[in-house]
Amino acid sequence: MNDENRKQTWLIATPVIALLLWTVVYPNVSVIAGSFENGLEHWREFASSPSDREALTTSIVISFASVVAALAIGVPLAFLLGRFEFPGRKVLRAVAALPAALPPLVGVIAFLFLYGESGVVTRSVQHVFSMPEAPWRLSGVPAIIFVHAYTMYVYVFLFVSAGLERFDSTLDEAASGLGASGWMRLRRVTLPLLMPAIAGSALLVFMNALGSFSAPYVFGGGIRVLSTQILVSKLNGALGLAYVETTVLAISAIAGLLLFRWLDRKRKYTLSAKSSRQRRQIKSRGLQTLTAIGAVVVVILLVLPHLMVVLVSFARDGAWTTQVLPPEYTLDNYRRLFSEAELWKPIVNSVSMALVATAANVVICFLAAYLIVLRRFSGRKLLELLVALPWAIPATAIALGLAATFNRNDIASLRVLLVGTFWILPLAYFIRDIPLVASAVESSLKQMDPSLEDAARGLGASWLLTMWRVIIPAAKPGLVAGALLAAVTAVGEFVASVVLFTHANRPISMEILAQLRALAFGTAAAYSVLLILLVLAMTFAARGFEERIA
Repeated sequence: MNDENRKQTWLIATPVIALLLWTVVYPNVSVIAGSFENGLEHWREFASSPSDREALTTSIVISFASVVAALAIGVPLAFLLGRFEFPGRKVLRAVAALPAALPPLVGVIAFLFLYGESGVVTRSVQHVFSMPEAPWRLSGVPAIIFVHAYTMYVYVFLFVSAGLERFDSTLDEAASGLGASGWMRLRRVTLPLLMPAIAGSALLVFMNALGSFSAPYVFGGGIRVLSTQILVSKLNGALGLAYVETTVLAISAIAGLLLFRWLDRKRKYTLSAKSSRQRRQIKSRGLQTLTAIGAVVVVILLVLPHLMVVLVSFARDGAWTTQVLPPEYTLDNYRRLFSEAELWKPIVNSVSMALVATAANVVICFLAAYLIVLRRFSGRKLLELLVALPWAIPATAIALGLAATFNRNDIASLRVLLVGTFWILPLAYFIRDIPLVASAVESSLKQMDPSLEDAARGLGASWLLTMWRVIIPAAKPGLVAGALLAAVTAVGEFVASVVLFTHANRPISMEILAQLRALAFGTAAAYSVLLILLVLAMTFAARGFEERIA
């Protein structure tokens, strides 16, 4: 790299690295420093607190149990839809990823309406069997794992399905020809080759479950997990203890990340042949019927939460008490959302904050990905670490770090007062989505021949012209996909919002929670439907834009 290129690289890299150090690293350093504010006193308080020890243990147990539950659902479903042809397969495949369209809080609410103590399924079972009280209470660790299994199996299903698409089925046939049984072929051939996909999805489930807030908050039933314990400590004014809990949560997440990466490195398998993706037709008439019935049942179970939210959105607030289904229906819930300024404001807040955060993600992550993929310089490894770091830190920890750092104006310590303003939530959303957008753009840029940039510069094009005519077009697919993921995540974000929001900048997720607390189920469901529609609208808009630039 000549001196001019080196100077240009550092001219771009310096502000990007400085911004990431300030927004990603500095808040976490502030939290760690705050945990040692009184020496080891806060750490001793944490170690001697039964509630905090319970929160740590329960968080880890739920995370690993969620991984097992998601694998138990996602892997068999991916095999069934990827390997076999049967009546109803296309419909089932179309809805298999449907839980991903539910923002986390909306998914939890759907389960509350369906399987909660007063939910439709619970009341139905109670009425059918003439039970004096609800047959179950959806609370505690089993309830949280149940909700996680539904919302997170999608990661496993998508990862393993992608692995099966690349899988060469002739390897199975060769093993069969050598006398291997079906179980041996699965254990010795198929699963080892799919291990990278399984390990990657398991890691994603673990990280999401460890930082999960919605399910423990709604269905915890008195149990403690670190993500909710941090908020309790903050609200009680025990900030030193909250800093310790945040640090422990972040350490647990990083330890989990290292563990799964170590397990993944233990087994290295590659495919040298082209994939062969022929599905086997189920020929047995009886088995076809059973599979079709099973597919119908699974489709109903997957669609039911969405339908339930839509149904309740038309229920009249206050009318649904002990009945199985809401007895009265109305359009008033939607009329109120669009006519009352106080109810409309969270919608404007969520959309505007998501747009601000996504715009920042597109600019900063594009520059970061460009530097990581196409430039070689001494700060490259540091930039890679800064871009990946938010993925290893749970949202609650990120939020508390921002609250501890940007709580006053102090230029000497690089602090700016953002807490209590509109800008604190877009900043939190921006930080959370850095890894999503950066990795998507990196994937696109890695497919570009690096010599194209040199050729453009050699023909006399300026750096800006080369960027506009060569680099940005190559990055567009990743930019669109990353921006979509960032916007969808931001518009329904709940975990960081619950720590940082104020009444003035409250997003849709916090208003949904407020309506639930006021027992205004219809209004809460109407907000949830609107949130789902926003996610779908963003998805279709991004897909349309992607097709136009393809």
